[in-house]
Amino acid sequence: MLEVEGLRKSFGGVSALRDGRFRLERGSVHAFCGGNGAGKSTFLKIVMGILPRDGGTIRLNGRAVSFTSPRDALAAGISIIEQELSPVPAMTVAENVFLGREPVGLFGRIDFAKMNAATSDLMDRLGFSIAPTALMMDLTVAQVQLVEIAKAISYDAEVIIMDEPTSALGEAEADHLFEAIKVMKNEGKGVIYVSHRLTEIFGVADTYTVLRDGAFVEEGRIEDIDKTRLVELIVGRPLTEEFAKGNKPQNEIVLKVEGIDAAHGVRDVSFELRRGEILGFYGLMGSGRTEILERIFGLSPDSVAGRITIEGRNLAARAPRDAIRAGLALVTEDRKGSGLVMTQDVRANACLARLEKLQASPLMMSTSAERDAARRVIDLFGIKTASDRLGVSNLSGGNQQKVVLGKWYLTEPRILLLDEPTRGVDVGAKREIYQIVSDFASEGGAVILVSSEIEEVLGMADRTLVMRDGRVAGILDGAEMTAPALLHLAA
Repeated sequence: MLEVEGLRKSFGGVSALRDGRFRLERGSVHAFCGGNGAGKSTFLKIVMGILPRDGGTIRLNGRAVSFTSPRDALAAGISIIEQELSPVPAMTVAENVFLGREPVGLFGRIDFAKMNAATSDLMDRLGFSIAPTALMMDLTVAQVQLVEIAKAISYDAEVIIMDEPTSALGEAEADHLFEAIKVMKNEGKGVIYVSHRLTEIFGVADTYTVLRDGAFVEEGRIEDIDKTRLVELIVGRPLTEEFAKGNKPQNEIVLKVEGIDAAHGVRDVSFELRRGEILGFYGLMGSGRTEILERIFGLSPDSVAGRITIEGRNLAARAPRDAIRAGLALVTEDRKGSGLVMTQDVRANACLARLEKLQASPLMMSTSAERDAARRVIDLFGIKTASDRLGVSNLSGGNQQKVVLGKWYLTEPRILLLDEPTRGVDVGAKREIYQIVSDFASEGGAVILVSSEIEEVLGMADRTLVMRDGRVAGILDGAEMTAPALLHLAA
């Protein structure tokens, strides 16, 4: 269906894509693999007409094509679910799904009833429980992801590009998507599937292509390769261990939560966190995991029920400032929306949570102190950047996440609250983030790790708290922690 050869693209003299090659067969799912910075997103943006190419050819059903805008690609039968979500927050779900192609009625007015009904039917078909009249600004990151998926599928395109479609989804929501993909395959459509979750790739894909450092590495059938070899192709070297874990929990309780309530129906949650421990939080979408972290960190001050203590002292965090002073740090699930300021450079982002300590005077920042702090973060976390003045938007996903972690490192926290810390991060960068988390716990810190990936929870957590419908369904320890046990409690 789709064949790409010799695709090239440079930005300011720096090559992002040197030799992009790809072949998609009708009625198949093709995994497009590569680490952060490999050139996958640039490749897909060129195919969609979002970016112009410097060279190479693209053929759709044997015919050479050159799209100058996404509208051209959509008209030719290619749609995309982008990794970077871009909803219109003040509009409804239905208005976002049909943006630019709204059904019209009498006198050219938008037929909202027809649009809402069509969106409702689409959501029902996909198994997504989202009201068409809900405002996008009121949805969770996972729900926004589902709307983007529904929007791409609604075009009824022949080629559907899925760039990290499950990065914000739980197991149940991802299963709905996989069922939809099977239907599309049976209809003869072609799916380009991009994901850092290798288990998904082996479960859903028929063929694969690996891109590294902007160039084609290898292609083949999924049945002819194993996970170890695929990781080696992506990273460029053997990766002996997927997880890095060397911490040993102590008996001392550093955080105690008793009967707290939070937003969206989260009620009567209690648990303890020990020094040196990594406590996993697992649950389906909407189970309340994120809301608990936000409550602890002072992002939902209206919730007053329950008691939170840190090292025996009451925590009454009315704002994040209070939580930071108490030794807490929160890495949010949406690094671009709430973890970073995407219009600023690496230095500004690295220093963001430590501004009051980097002042030359009450009215002026110390340039040398900011520079030294940013350099410390870059060196310690191995952030790949040409300069601390480089825009953070120019970094790969893994390096952006390291900037977020580094920002909180400068505050010298004692407790890390991590909400999907490896979302949209490649296997190599994941391993480095796991090492950072393990080292933090080994040095006497304590960690709450929220993750939708069962393998990540089982690989990193000492104990796992499972949420269901806003309440604690159970806490598993040691040999009790198995995939079936987690799924049973979560469902």
